[in-house]
Amino acid sequence: MKNVKAPLSYLDPDFVQSKEGRPLRILSEYLDPERKLKLNNIEHTVVFFGSARTKPDSSDPLSFAYNAAEDLAYNLAKWSSTIEDPSRKIYICTGGGPGAMEAANKGAARAGEKTIGLNIALPFEQEPNPYISPELNMEFHYFYMRKLWFLYHSKAIIVFPGGFGTMDELFETLTLIQTKKIDKPHLPVLLYNKKFWESLINFDIMKDNGLISPEDLNLFRYFDTTDEAMKILIPEITELVDNYSAKNFF
Repeated sequence: MKNVKAPLSYLDPDFVQSKEGRPLRILSEYLDPERKLKLNNIEHTVVFFGSARTKPDSSDPLSFAYNAAEDLAYNLAKWSSTIEDPSRKIYICTGGGPGAMEAANKGAARAGEKTIGLNIALPFEQEPNPYISPELNMEFHYFYMRKLWFLYHSKAIIVFPGGFGTMDELFETLTLIQTKKIDKPHLPVLLYNKKFWESLINFDIMKDNGLISPEDLNLFRYFDTTDEAMKILIPEITELVDNYSAKNFF
C-alpha cells in the first residue's frame, strides 16, 4: 500500500500552530509587516492610540475625542501629502479597530492618503475598521510584535482617552523612551485633553515619591486642539525624519 505524502512542515497547520511552531509564528509577525511596509515605501508613521469604545455620536461623553482624532489625523495626512519626496512622507498608523483608531484612519483616508491598521486578534471589540488601506491592513496574534511595529517607524505618538489597552501602550512607550531602548531623541508623545489625563493619573505623585525623575515628566505633553498639536508635531517630526537612520531606532 502506497503512503500518502506528508505535508511540507511549513504548510502543516498542526505543526505551525503547535508549541514547537511558535518561533515561526513570531518571526512571521516580524517579517510579513516589514515586507508590506517596504512594498508601500513606508518609513515614517504617526501612531494614534485610544479607546476602541469611543463613538462619534453625542451618546458618548467622549465623542469629542473621536472627532479630535479624526481632525488631527486629517490635518497630518494633508500636510504629508504636500511632501514631494516619497521617502519623507508620514503615514497615520493605528491599532486598526473601532473608536479612536477608526477615527484616525478615517481622517487620513478622508485626506486621500494611505493609512495603516495593525489589528490584534481578540475575543471582542477588535475588528478592522473600513478606513484602513487594504494593502496595509494587518492582523497580529502577539501583542509584543504588534507593539514593535507601532514604534519602529514612529515619529510621534498621539494618545487619546482609553482603557487598559491604551494605558499599556502609553506606559510601555514612555518606559522605552525613559530607558533609551528607543534611540529617538525627543520622540513626541502627546496626550489629548489635559483635563481628562490629569483627572485620571497624578504623575506628580510618582515624582514626589521618587518613583520617576522630575525630568521624566518632560517625556510627554498635553494638547487640547488640533492647531496646538500641529505646531508641536510638524517641526519635531521633520527633525526626526531629517536625522532618520533605521539602524538606530531599536
